[in-house]
Amino acid sequence: MDYPQTIEYLFSRLPMFSRIGAAAYKADLINIQALCKQLGNPENKFKSVHVAGTNGKGSTSHMLAAILQKAGYKTGLYTSPHLHDFRERIRIHGHMIPEKNVIAFTEHIQDFIEKNDPSFFEITVAMAFDWFASEKVDIAIIEVGLGGRLDSTNIIVPVVSVITNISYDHMDLLGNTLEKIAFEKAGIIKPGIPVVIGEEQPEIKDVFQLIADQNKSPIHFASQKRFPGEWKTEGHLLYVQLTEVHSNNKKNFYLDLSGFYQLKNIVTVAEVISVLNQKGFNVPDTAMQQGLKQVKSLTGFHGRWDILHENPLVVTDVAHNEEGMKALAKQIENTSHEELHIVIGMVKDKAIENILRHLPRMANYYFTKAQIPRALSETALAEQAEKLGLKGLSFPNVKQALEAVLLKVNKKDLVLVCGSVFLAGEVNIKELSF
Repeated sequence: MDYPQTIEYLFSRLPMFSRIGAAAYKADLINIQALCKQLGNPENKFKSVHVAGTNGKGSTSHMLAAILQKAGYKTGLYTSPHLHDFRERIRIHGHMIPEKNVIAFTEHIQDFIEKNDPSFFEITVAMAFDWFASEKVDIAIIEVGLGGRLDSTNIIVPVVSVITNISYDHMDLLGNTLEKIAFEKAGIIKPGIPVVIGEEQPEIKDVFQLIADQNKSPIHFASQKRFPGEWKTEGHLLYVQLTEVHSNNKKNFYLDLSGFYQLKNIVTVAEVISVLNQKGFNVPDTAMQQGLKQVKSLTGFHGRWDILHENPLVVTDVAHNEEGMKALAKQIENTSHEELHIVIGMVKDKAIENILRHLPRMANYYFTKAQIPRALSETALAEQAEKLGLKGLSFPNVKQALEAVLLKVNKKDLVLVCGSVFLAGEVNIKELSF
């Protein structure tokens, strides 16, 4: 097989959660354990940081990778889903896994695929672990796909575990209360391995504390250690002054992810770096400063308040659950603009009404859908939005929606594309004459 044939085989042969939803979810670790055993257990051949959470885990993972790269460590990064190219999921020093490696790995395990029917995600996790081991990375940042306890990534024993926050998402698979969701995410806590909790949420703090105690794992609540004393946006950068709670020591950072919701993630990242240094790593403040300022260029990260164009301001954001949309709504309020144009598409298995109710009524809406089976139709989305007072027109794809925006937009307006990772991935700003 050549590369396009290999990707077509993986996409069509294997159940893929991002396309079909819950039917692709494997609620056990049997396949990934068997596959990695066949590969010689590559997950045991490199150090790792394991990152779970409802929101912020992607940003946190990319920040950590950028910082560790700047500290001189050969750094792997596994994340999901991808925006444009499958290989975005698996990187070393920001470079995607080569096509030839994807082909060779798939051919090597084709018999396993035919006999065991693994999920797409299980194969990609094993591919990442195998490549990281063969390339002898110093450390890999591994982002959980869904949940934690039964996620395919949960066969690693990391240097430190990270849980960014807990909110309502994937309730059909993880549970319909914050406590149940927290329990699933806390499944990444390993015996004796420190865990960093990004946000201290009173209603679920005891869940983490109990599981950490049971595992004799040191627990670090990041928000108890540092807080953003001052912050502001400067162009496309977010300036943050992190203040240490107990010493009042202040450190200044610039982040090239300018969404102010990143303030929580920076606090989490700072505590993870502190724990890594306690565990024998050498990550100086200069590496953190340089890494945070270059997250996008060092890791290829996109889709988080991602500015694609100025005058008018065109932004994509992958916010797709209630807490993510709350944060995005605050970002809109804090962004200077005249008229607001929101291009939105969502997937079927979300609590659509709970998410939409956080968006402003005073906006021009363009309802659309990503080109995947799991996408909610643009007309169904428009109907649910209209019940909440959000009015606009419907379009079968994001390109046509943005072409409609072009007919109305002015230089001082804000154009936001949001609601789905897959929708953001289909935006091609070069096709449009803003």
